[in-house]
Amino acid sequence: MSARDDMDEEGTEQPRVLLVDDDEVNLLLTAIALRERGFHITEASSGEQALTMISEWSPDIIVLDAMMPEPDGFQTCMRLRDMPGFESIPVLMLTGLDDDTSINRAYQVGATDFFVKSNQWSLLAGRLRYLLRSSRTRIELERSKARLARAQDLARMGSFEWRRGGTAGFQMAAEAVRVFGHGPGDSLDFIGVMRMVGRDDRALFLRLLRDVIAHNSVLVTDLAVTLLDGRSRIIHIEAEPEFNEQGNASGYTGIVQDVTDRRMAEDKIRQLANFDALTGLPNRRQLIWRTERAIEQARRMGHEVGLLLIDLDRFKIINDTLGHSAGDELLMEVARRLRGCVRHSDTVMEGMLESVGGRSHRTLEAVGRLGGDEFVALLPEVIDERDAERVAQRVLEALREPIFIAGQECFVTASVGIAIYPRDGITMADLLRNSDVAMYAVKSQGRNASVLYSPQLAGRGREKLELESALHKAIERNELVLHYQPKIDVRAARMVGVEALMRWQRGPTLVPPGDFIPLAEETGLIVPLSEWALREAARQAKIWQINFGFSDSIAVNLPNRLFERSDLVEHIHQCVSTYGVPHRAIQLEITETGLMKDLQNVIPSLHRLNEVGVEISIDDFGTGYSSLAYLTTLPISEVKIDRSFVRDLGITPQSSAVVTAIIALARSLGLRVIAEGVETLRQMEVLHRLGCSVMQGFLFSKPLPPDDLELWISQTILPRKAPWIAQANAEGILDLTVRATPISGSR
Repeated sequence: MSARDDMDEEGTEQPRVLLVDDDEVNLLLTAIALRERGFHITEASSGEQALTMISEWSPDIIVLDAMMPEPDGFQTCMRLRDMPGFESIPVLMLTGLDDDTSINRAYQVGATDFFVKSNQWSLLAGRLRYLLRSSRTRIELERSKARLARAQDLARMGSFEWRRGGTAGFQMAAEAVRVFGHGPGDSLDFIGVMRMVGRDDRALFLRLLRDVIAHNSVLVTDLAVTLLDGRSRIIHIEAEPEFNEQGNASGYTGIVQDVTDRRMAEDKIRQLANFDALTGLPNRRQLIWRTERAIEQARRMGHEVGLLLIDLDRFKIINDTLGHSAGDELLMEVARRLRGCVRHSDTVMEGMLESVGGRSHRTLEAVGRLGGDEFVALLPEVIDERDAERVAQRVLEALREPIFIAGQECFVTASVGIAIYPRDGITMADLLRNSDVAMYAVKSQGRNASVLYSPQLAGRGREKLELESALHKAIERNELVLHYQPKIDVRAARMVGVEALMRWQRGPTLVPPGDFIPLAEETGLIVPLSEWALREAARQAKIWQINFGFSDSIAVNLPNRLFERSDLVEHIHQCVSTYGVPHRAIQLEITETGLMKDLQNVIPSLHRLNEVGVEISIDDFGTGYSSLAYLTTLPISEVKIDRSFVRDLGITPQSSAVVTAIIALARSLGLRVIAEGVETLRQMEVLHRLGCSVMQGFLFSKPLPPDDLELWISQTILPRKAPWIAQANAEGILDLTVRATPISGSR
C-alpha cells in the first residue's frame, strides 16, 4: 500500500506533525521522509522553540528527539504535559539509545510511545498513524464518557457494580454517588445507602435483594431514601446478573435513578384520574374499578357485595339559593360525613390487591362521588342485606345534624337505594341501575329513607318510563282530550260554567289525570300540556257558543310555573283571538299551595291577566296557608272550597265551621265561592244553608266529553228531571225568580 493510499484511509486532511530535533541533518531527512508519506511537517530545532510554537498552535502529534541541549526531550515533554490542553496530545519520543532506562524515563515524563532512530521511515510513519488512530479513539471515548456522564446527570442517573464477596465488592460511579446527594469526591458504600432507607423499607428491600441473588434474577424496584440534607427522594434501581466463564454468577451491574419528580407526576395524574377534585373521594372510574374487583372476589369466595346509591334531597334548592360555592362547601362536608360511615380506604389502586393478603377485597370499601350530588357506598363483603341496611341507616343519621354553610344553617337529607350482589345483579352496571331504581322509589315515597331493590320496583320503573315516552307523543298523536264538569247554581237549577279536566285517550284506555299529571309535572311536559288545554278550551267555548249560546267561562287548571312565564297573557290572547271568543271565556285555576309557594313570582301575571278580563280562581282553598293580607290585594275572583271539607258536612261540626268561615271570608272580600266534590243531597242542603249555592260534583254530573255534556243539558237540565232538582224544589232551595235561562246567563 502506498503512502498516499494509507493517507486516504486516515482522511483527506494531512496530519499535522511538530518535528523537534537539534540535529539539522536528522531534522531535514526525517521531515522529507514524512512529507513524502503524507504528513504536514512543522519543524523546531530546540525544546524551547517547540514550547513557544505550541503555545499558539496545536499539532495533531509531536515527534520529540530525546537527546537535545537544555531542555532535552525528556524535560520538554514534562513541561509540555503541564501546559493546559496538552495533557493527552500524542508524543513520540525519538531516541538513539535502545536501553530500558531511556524507555522507562520516556514513559515517566509522559511520552505516549518511543521509537529508536533509524532510516526505516515507513516504520516511523506507521507508528505515527497508529498513535493518531489511538488518540482519536481515546478522544472519542472520552467524549462519549463525558456525554454519558452529562446524560446521567441530567437524568439523575448513575451506575454501580457489585461483585460477590460482600460490601467490599460494591462500587458506585461518581454519577451514582451524586444521585444520593453526595459530592463528586465523596464515596458511598452499600451500608451508607442502607442508612438512608427507613427501617421498614430497608427490611423489605433486603428481603427482596436476598431473593433476587438466590435466583440470579433481575432486580427492579423503587426505594424511598432520605438524603443527608433531609430531602425525601424515590430512587429507581435496576440491576442484572453477570456470569463468569464457567457460567457462575459473579455479581451484578446496574443503575440507580432519582425518579421522585416522575413519581410525583404519576401520583398526581393517578389522583386526577381516580379521585374527585372537589371532595377527594374516589370518582366514577375508580368506583367502577373497585366494584368490579369486589364482584370478582365475591364470585370466588362466595360472599355478597352491597352497593348503596346516595342522592341528596333538596340539594338544588340550597345550591340555587346560596350559590355554587356554598353548594361545593356542602358537598365537601357531606363527603366528610359519608366517609366516616364506612371503612373508607383511599389507597387501593390497580395492581395492589394481590400484595395485601387473602382478605384484600375488604380494602376496596369506600364512599365515592358518582357525580353532582350522587354518592356511592361500596361494601365489598356483607353477610346479608341487613348489613347494607345498617350502613344506610348510618348514612341517614350522619346527615341529620345541621350543616353551617355561608353563615346559614342547612339541613340536608338523602335518599338511599340498595342493591346486593348477586341477588340484584352480577355486574357493576346491574347493581348501579337497580340501586338507582330503589333510590327513585325512596324519592317517590317522601325521601330521607332507604329502600332495598326488588323486581317490583323495577316493574314500576319500566312502566313509568314507558308512560313518559308515550306522553311525549300524546299531543302530536291527538290523544289528549278535555272532559268538562259543570258548575251548578242550585238556586236556579242551571249551569253557570264548567271546569276542564284533562284526560289521555291512550288506545282503548282512558288514562285518569292522577296517573299522568304528576309525571308531566316531574318531566316538564306539564307546560305543553297546559298550553294545549288552553287552546282546546277556547275552541270548545266557541263551539258551545254557536250550539246553545254558551256565555260563561271554562276553568282550566294551570301549574304555578306557567304563571311565572312572561308570555302567559300573550298566549291566552292568541288562543281566544284564534277562535273569536272573549277573554272571560277562559278562567284560570291555581291551587292555594301553588299560589303561596311562588307568590312573588306569580303576582305580576295575576295582575296582567286581570287587566285583560281573565278571571282567577283559587282551587283547594283551605288546604294551604294563605295569608289574609295577600288575599285582600290579589286580583282573585273566586275561591273553591276543597272537597275534604265538603265530604264531612253534616257529619262533623268542625267541617261546617271551616266551610262557614270560608264563605264568610269570601263574602267579606267580595269573592264568589264554589264548593267542589258535592256527592250527596245532604251536602247540597248544608252548603245552601251555610250560604254557598254554586257547586260541582258527582251529585250533578261527572266530567263528560263535550257531546255528552250537551246531551246532559238537554236531558237533565232543560226538562228538570234530576233528583237533586226535585229535592232542591222540595226543600225550597230552588228560586224561580232567578230563572232567566235554564242553561246559562248572568251570574
